[in-house]
Amino acid sequence: MTDLLYLLEIIGTFVFAVSGIITASERKMDPFGASVIAFITAVGGGTVRDVLIGSVPVGWMLNLHYLYTILAGILVTFLMKKQIMKLHKTMFLFDAIGIGLFTILGLQKTMAAGLSPLIGVMMGTVSAVFGGVLRDIFSNRVPLIFRNEIYATACLLGGLVFLLLGYLGVEKLISTLGAMLFVIVLRLLAVRFKWYLPTLK
Repeated sequence: MTDLLYLLEIIGTFVFAVSGIITASERKMDPFGASVIAFITAVGGGTVRDVLIGSVPVGWMLNLHYLYTILAGILVTFLMKKQIMKLHKTMFLFDAIGIGLFTILGLQKTMAAGLSPLIGVMMGTVSAVFGGVLRDIFSNRVPLIFRNEIYATACLLGGLVFLLLGYLGVEKLISTLGAMLFVIVLRLLAVRFKWYLPTLK
């Protein structure tokens, strides 16, 4: 289980780095600027979470595999940009997997630090989406979570599902995978069927 989650986290980090490069490319940034955006996208959420809960040094500083993964994402995107752009739907799927994974892992890390479940849900959501927020801000775009798409909402609900399953006595492995799957499926369905939150009039 631990090995599987670690593998998925590495994949999520890779995909988020690629997403940062693609966004920077759309904004006509130079390679250095694009690399900065890739790094921010990949580890921004986890860094903000770790700083807020007092877990320092932050996670990516303790495991260089995350940096190597980001560098790999940058290089692969620079070398194979045309091919990667054709995998738009696949990248979206991995992004959904990434936010589902990082939501629950961030929640668990926060609770392991002795903080309340409610704070855990909030920090899990920060882990999943804040890298994208920073990416969009530095790219001069309105962040996705401030639009009416079901994105951060899926993470919040997934965190609550995890807590509910734990309250009902469901085994941790099952509650972890179940809550991750909930986030992933909700995000995919929201895009597929164009579910949106109401906007303020």
